[in-house]
Amino acid sequence: MEHKKIIFSIPSYAYLLDKVVALGDFDRGEIELRLFPDGERYQRILTSVNGKEVVLIGGTISDGDTLEIYDLAYALIKYGAKSIHLVFPYFGYSTMERAVNMGEVVTAKSRAVMFSSLPRTSLGNNFMFFDLHSEGIPHYFEGQVLINHVYCKPIIINAARELADDGFVMACTDAGRAKWVESLANEMGVNAAFVFKRRISGEKTEVTSISADVEGKDVVIYDDMVRTGGSLINAAKAYKAAGAKKIYTISTHGLFTDNALKRIQDSGVIEKVISTDTHPNSIALQDGFLRVESIAPLIVAQLKSLVS
Repeated sequence: MEHKKIIFSIPSYAYLLDKVVALGDFDRGEIELRLFPDGERYQRILTSVNGKEVVLIGGTISDGDTLEIYDLAYALIKYGAKSIHLVFPYFGYSTMERAVNMGEVVTAKSRAVMFSSLPRTSLGNNFMFFDLHSEGIPHYFEGQVLINHVYCKPIIINAARELADDGFVMACTDAGRAKWVESLANEMGVNAAFVFKRRISGEKTEVTSISADVEGKDVVIYDDMVRTGGSLINAAKAYKAAGAKKIYTISTHGLFTDNALKRIQDSGVIEKVISTDTHPNSIALQDGFLRVESIAPLIVAQLKSLVS
């Protein structure tokens, strides 16, 4: 008889574990976690994984979470898991994926090497990522690690079609995401647009023009990651000034740091924000203005297709 896969998560992603277990045919793994008086973390895997196929969900939302994922994955392998799938809803080192100035630490590379060092299970180590900020990051992983970069295109397309009127324009905040947004627009049969920006200083840019006619049309801005919301607001204002009717935004990774969601709402140019649940911040902040869509169905579908 085929055994169910056992699925675990770090505490920060317990909400996503619940959704995946509810949708898929998995056994839920149990972990005991507590802290010693000096802050050192104690973890104990309570569910036997010897000879089992194991899934671990955990985003690298902080260095502490990153080490928690690594420690658990290492222990799961050492306690006999015959395969392991590490599901990273959010890989948080994408900003430092290359060195611009001499001496900068390329954290995305060092973290990739760290996870690549995990002992190999008999059926291999599989890493799953979602809408990575940089397409080059999978190439930082070494050895026999198997990488699966999942695109959240079904969620984005469904949300865009639901929000906007026919003939809307699919847009982005700058030319850096133009190819990705163009791909989305082509699949939906709509026009794509992006803004041209000029850097004024190290912290400030200004919009100089936009690439398409948006007058009288709804505009859906896609940005893979929203942190402070500054670029999003500036782009939305530019589209509005160019005659856009209503503006919506969709993001895969909604971090919304430094009160970003309130600033986006207070800008008065964006009707609604949709984010996926790849980051815990989006779960904590969801309300009438922010709607959260889950990647749990994508995780389940990928695990069914990849884990035998």
